Amino acid sequence: MELPGDTANPTSDPTGGEVAGDDEVLRLKRRCTSLRLLLDQPFPSSKISLSSKLTLLRLLDAELRFLSSIPLDRRRRPISSNIGYLESLARIVLHPSVTSISRLSRPLPAAPLPVHLDLVCTVHRSPAWLLVSDRNPKHVSWLPSCRHKGLRQRIERVVCAARSALALKPESVILVFSHGIGDEIVDKLENEFGAVEIDLFKELEDGWIDVLMLCGKDRAFEIKIGVDSGNGLRGLGDLEDDYEVCSGEEFDSLVSSMRVGGVGSVDVVNFDTTALVAMVSGISNGGAEQLLNGPQDDIRRRFKGNYEFVIAQVMSELQDPILAQMRNAIAGKKGIICESVCSEFKELVSMCGGPNEKLRAEQLLKLLVIVPDCPSTRLMDLPTTRKIALKNKVVFGTGDYWHAPTLTANMGFVRAIQQTGMSLLIIEHRPRALTGD
Repeated sequence: MELPGDTANPTSDPTGGEVAGDDEVLRLKRRCTSLRLLLDQPFPSSKISLSSKLTLLRLLDAELRFLSSIPLDRRRRPISSNIGYLESLARIVLHPSVTSISRLSRPLPAAPLPVHLDLVCTVHRSPAWLLVSDRNPKHVSWLPSCRHKGLRQRIERVVCAARSALALKPESVILVFSHGIGDEIVDKLENEFGAVEIDLFKELEDGWIDVLMLCGKDRAFEIKIGVDSGNGLRGLGDLEDDYEVCSGEEFDSLVSSMRVGGVGSVDVVNFDTTALVAMVSGISNGGAEQLLNGPQDDIRRRFKGNYEFVIAQVMSELQDPILAQMRNAIAGKKGIICESVCSEFKELVSMCGGPNEKLRAEQLLKLLVIVPDCPSTRLMDLPTTRKIALKNKVVFGTGDYWHAPTLTANMGFVRAIQQTGMSLLIIEHRPRALTGD
């Protein structure tokens, strides 16, 4: 976080002594290059926004340029490098419980008090602001000095901004000290800010590999801010576990995979209208090849100006069927839809759906929990614009209220939200249209 003096930290050896020289410059450059290769890969939009990823890559490129520019006659002096801080950021970015990263190492000007944050993201399904320190704990000062603002002042400003925020209000502020922190400062964090130590890097999900140093030194502390959210879906209805689905093998497999979901919010996926349409569409349920091979004049007459859009979906489906991917995203989860989505979906299917699509829609709705429109305050506090429409705020806000990711193909809305600096849980899918078959 630029917790006081985080930038340009002197590089140190494992024993704590500063080292320098040509070999050290080469080691630092190798660390930069390795980290860049690790991060320069496709990430789903549900993990990190493109702008945040590019920011991290730009910081790494700047560090490489700095290291390459050090003259030979200065390489025997202590070297100040940001690579440790960047590794700390990357380690959190790659953490499986950290998602929806919408801002990285940038100020958040939209807050009542402009503050510099290291990460705006979602941690364990809750919106959070993260401050990250790579400083030697011996050099972290609580009160201001002639060189630094002091840790207390930094945290106080961020917590004040978080509590005053409306649309961007996080549920918590999390402080991460990559090299640990002294017990004296821990006491002050607990007594003055009510911070509670959390095991951010413990009990990790299977398959997460700690490739970025810092073995066991991390300490993380959470300061609760609080936002409105649901406490579970008990009492809102249950799935009909004995309901039989008979609309095709892939569709049957998809909806059957949801029925084992629990009722806690951690087991919930919120569907928007695009997701429901994709699940029942004839394109994604075996009709793609028939559409492609049918009389093109008839297909053009049927879809008119949407012909190219539909054919692109057909080609996409033939190359990579969508229902299998959706099943991987929702298996073991309980599906919810808000009342607005339910009404819109029924109207669309009634107007544009064919007999088979209507049958699948009827079966699908019986396997979902319909919840009231209950958008979170933070989504509703965003200004309504052409790109951030009210109806989408209601749909995505209801998912946000239940701490449930929204399965959607509406990436225009998602990008508009990310540009505000808000983290929002989503699962992206490719669009599909109703065919009338």
